[in-house]
Amino acid sequence: MTKTSPIELMAPAGNFEALQAALDNGADSVYFGVEQLNMRARASINFTLDDLEEISRRCSAVGVRSYLTLNTIIYDHDLSIIRTLIDAAKKANLTAVIAMDQAVIAYARQVGMEVHISTQINVTNIETVKFYAMFADTIVLSRELSLTQVKKITDQIEKDDVRGPSGRLVEIEIFGHGALCMAVSGKCYLSLHSHNSSANRGACKQNCRKKYTVIDQESGFEIELDNEYMMSPKDLCTLPFLDKIHKAGISVLKIEGRGRAPEYVATTTRCYREAIDALAEGTFTEDKVKHWMSELEKVYNRGFWSGYYLGQKLGEWSDHPGSNATQKKVYVGKGRHFYPKTQIAEFVVEAYDLSVGDTILIQGPTTGSQEMQINEFMVDDLQSEKATKGDVITFPVDFRVRPSDKLYKVVAAEAVS
Repeated sequence: MTKTSPIELMAPAGNFEALQAALDNGADSVYFGVEQLNMRARASINFTLDDLEEISRRCSAVGVRSYLTLNTIIYDHDLSIIRTLIDAAKKANLTAVIAMDQAVIAYARQVGMEVHISTQINVTNIETVKFYAMFADTIVLSRELSLTQVKKITDQIEKDDVRGPSGRLVEIEIFGHGALCMAVSGKCYLSLHSHNSSANRGACKQNCRKKYTVIDQESGFEIELDNEYMMSPKDLCTLPFLDKIHKAGISVLKIEGRGRAPEYVATTTRCYREAIDALAEGTFTEDKVKHWMSELEKVYNRGFWSGYYLGQKLGEWSDHPGSNATQKKVYVGKGRHFYPKTQIAEFVVEAYDLSVGDTILIQGPTTGSQEMQINEFMVDDLQSEKATKGDVITFPVDFRVRPSDKLYKVVAAEAVS
């Protein structure tokens, strides 16, 4: 955890827009994949080796830790690749490597990289923690543990003075928010069996998110199900009981979502940042939780549940495909110019109409994800209440806009369903 935060908030980054959104909204650390050897190899736009220096620069500039994910199954033909990736991570001064395979762990330690043990290893007890403490400073526990079980482990770490290679007490990380897999700690084989596309190599085909009919092969009887999406879990959300998470002694809370949009990263990071800060200040209240939950519902989600942390024995399943988000973004146009002296942004409208009073998002690799209400704008240098396709609009902003930035309008989800 960081010196200023009771819990280290770890945010996802699938591209530079999401990375900047995480940094702008209070992440203590970010995690990301490079090339093909990570658990989102196919689901998101991954970074390349050439991006590592820039990632490290941005993170270091604001005191944020940087974690490279290399937590897939590794075959012999991958060994030279992982050495190249870890060498590049070391050269770029990234903070740590998240790993599950012993080949990755061993080589990272060999070159002096900090190692974090992935949830894929399925750590569920103190003795396993002690074993991996020989190699790692942070260990991610299994997603199937209750907070009571988590606290027993964190208490025992302190009692037995379990320390990692750095010499500090081993830190425990848990999954705090985002998409859940029906399989134990995400180690699912459905996609491999059905499409020869392994989830454990970052190439999941999302079999569990589909609708199925279950038929008794002996009688031909079709089993009636209350929920047609019987393998698609709701998203995990621990914000309402973050105080219990803190009391369980965890050091790092992970937000899932390297495949999700920058506004998802911005909103979830901001809400959990505010909640963690409220814990530290003694102002974590039910009213604030309600506000944060309404904000989280605006961005992509499959509905929320508390996982197994509070002792539930059965999962909670989605009742329809896709997102339950109350808001969506629609593309409006792209950046043309920025006037730094007057802080005026210029965009060309290419699709959706825009009106005074609308909520907008401006997103870009350096800009991240900036949300604001547009209270005034000009069309072709004339004050206007509405802009349509082909119009060039200008309006004031309090951040720098770039030609690569895209402009979106935020609307109610039903408006574009």
